[in-house]
Amino acid sequence: MLNIIVKTFQELTTQELYDILQLRSEVFVVEQDCVYQDIDSKDQKALHVIGFKNNKVVAYTRLFKPGDYFKFSSIGRVVVAENERHHKYGNAIMKASIDAIKTYYKQTEIKISAQCYLKSFYNNLGFFEVGEEYLEDGIPHVAMIKT
Repeated sequence: MLNIIVKTFQELTTQELYDILQLRSEVFVVEQDCVYQDIDSKDQKALHVIGFKNNKVVAYTRLFKPGDYFKFSSIGRVVVAENERHHKYGNAIMKASIDAIKTYYKQTEIKISAQCYLKSFYNNLGFFEVGEEYLEDGIPHVAMIKT
């Protein structure tokens, strides 16, 4: 069972921050073989949606209010531990993130920068593609909006 909580940067414990950064590094840097600057000075502005299983961080997103990253509210750094993906925690963490944007930011329009191979995953959550594909950190992405 996934236990999901939402915290500001200031509310994160040192251990939670460490575990989040470790998960992001495991997936985005090591698994996807992508060298990029993950620690980008944006975490301090974000809301952090954290999925715990047995007190271990296994799923995560970060949220921004309109104007902090895009014109619309946004969800980024969507990640699920490789050994936990078969549980569909990606759906759970994204639904919790969409709900958190409604609750904390009072917004329904959301923009994401999605890795292209995940388009259908995001389509199933109500996002649709806008614009052309582009490279972000060497990986094909597409902008997607949920209204």
